[in-house]
Amino acid sequence: MGKTRTPESPDFRRAGEKITGAQAIVKTLELLGVTDVFGIPGGAILPTFDPLMDSPIRQILVRHEQGAGHAAEGYALSSGKVGVAIVTSGPGATNLMTALADANMDSVPLLCITGQVGVEAIGTDAFQETDAVGASMPLTKHNFLVTDPNDIPAAIASAYSIASTGRPGPVLVDITKSAQNAEMDFRWPVHITLPGYKPTVKPNGKQLKTATEVVMAAHKPVIYAGGGVLRAGAAPELTELVDVTNIPVVTTLNALGAFPDSDPRNMGMPGMHGTVPAVGAMQKSDLLIAIGARFDDRVTGDLSSFAPEAKVIHIDIDPAEISKNRIADVPIVGDVKVTLKKWLPMLRARVEKDGERDYSEWYAFLNDLKQRFPLAYDPDPMGGGELQPQYVIERLSEIVGPDAIYTTGVGQHQMWAAQFIETEHPRHFITSGGLGTMGVAIPEAMGAKVANPDRVVWAIDGDGSFQMTNQELATCRVNNIPIKVALINNGVLGMVHQWQTLFYNQRYSNTDLFTDSGYIPDFMKLAEAYGCAAIRVENAEAVDEAIRQAMEINDRPVVVEFIVAQEAQVWPMVPAGASNDDIIYARDLAPVWGEE
Repeated sequence: MGKTRTPESPDFRRAGEKITGAQAIVKTLELLGVTDVFGIPGGAILPTFDPLMDSPIRQILVRHEQGAGHAAEGYALSSGKVGVAIVTSGPGATNLMTALADANMDSVPLLCITGQVGVEAIGTDAFQETDAVGASMPLTKHNFLVTDPNDIPAAIASAYSIASTGRPGPVLVDITKSAQNAEMDFRWPVHITLPGYKPTVKPNGKQLKTATEVVMAAHKPVIYAGGGVLRAGAAPELTELVDVTNIPVVTTLNALGAFPDSDPRNMGMPGMHGTVPAVGAMQKSDLLIAIGARFDDRVTGDLSSFAPEAKVIHIDIDPAEISKNRIADVPIVGDVKVTLKKWLPMLRARVEKDGERDYSEWYAFLNDLKQRFPLAYDPDPMGGGELQPQYVIERLSEIVGPDAIYTTGVGQHQMWAAQFIETEHPRHFITSGGLGTMGVAIPEAMGAKVANPDRVVWAIDGDGSFQMTNQELATCRVNNIPIKVALINNGVLGMVHQWQTLFYNQRYSNTDLFTDSGYIPDFMKLAEAYGCAAIRVENAEAVDEAIRQAMEINDRPVVVEFIVAQEAQVWPMVPAGASNDDIIYARDLAPVWGEE
């Protein structure tokens, strides 16, 4: 390693001294407060990786560019900071695209820097040339192509600002190799000019007054909290809103932890695999207070039959989301935290004046659903004594506790984790919501551990999802990032297998992940090859001890493989495209609720 230089170091920048565009990239990142970056060098970004070697910024060499993007997501989602990834041109940039799309769907603030061929080679089909800006345009909040080294500081600073303000999202800065190599005069601070980019932070006071009247007139209201609550850091304000109004709340997959699971006013997660009380609360309500939510199809089911009697108050910082899927009776554009802070005094004053609303009948209905349709599972559905994945995750939550950070891949294990991991704190449950990206668990856990080195971080992954990005275990081992992995191995692509069981006459086309000779690969040998501790569990009696053993290993990553029943399915379930009224509680397809 070379000598560490800081932005103030005289050899980095003296009055009248020129530096290269590559040095300007590194210096700008330092001045923005960036402390960690994930990436892989390559020809078109090599000029930047050279001065980065002398920077106090921690560089984490990932094993795949997609892993760099997902690690930056885990870093951002767990810390509230901007995650940063740096990769090369061509396949480096295209490999990053999945993470960009994932971050765009889930409103994750990322700053991604890609190298580009020299400006004179653009358009010639040069080696590893790809139009990263064109390819990423629909997948990012914004992007930049930089060909002049003098534009580098302003472009990166602007990207950082755009990523972290308004509705957060990923921003790509594509920088030509010629701009990185050329010299320029570095000046700081830069003047950021973003014509037309003026996020509405403060809500309209008149709309808040109208919303107050609508709330006070409702008999069956429910707060529909989305991921925007966490992105805005508004979990305390959400709790205060529930305390002031005594209105029940549901938290979406991306909002888990925004309101404590243990609070009796939390009805759980709504949607396709949500709880019956959460689905019932929305479907039977007369008022939906949507906060930082976008009426996603996985929440609403058949939109035409969703919450048919409910008026809608919709709070969101992105005006494009208001009335996009469901018409809002009271649209309120503004930052969620700022909006709630302004609205709460109005609601409190009105409650003190008129008295708290009586929701006893409403809670009686919802609590009856809780009692009749709890989250549960059959401990031995096939009578063979096989280990059930729900039991594994339930014990993991009980033993590890809510102070840990959990990440998940995508599939059945993701839904079981959402159902059986008790979330009490914001930013402690991290997953892919909108894009449903298999493979996010390991790199996002890595990013979360880098951002929170003193926290225990568990990645809950499925055997299919795990095989997409498990190479990042090497990154964790080499960089002393001791994450823990609960690998739920049922030998199939579980969620697709469940759909094939229910809707495709048990025709299992291309979902088996094992052979006649057993599981391939042997995950224990694979984990050991990566330098990780490896533990295999095949029965319920060994679950607790394996989890406790993993908790005691902190000098390297740990992979605990749980061999679980292939027949286990995720319940409740709203079939794709069906009405939420058609929610199925269990295998027997029993009806959930009748007339109120």
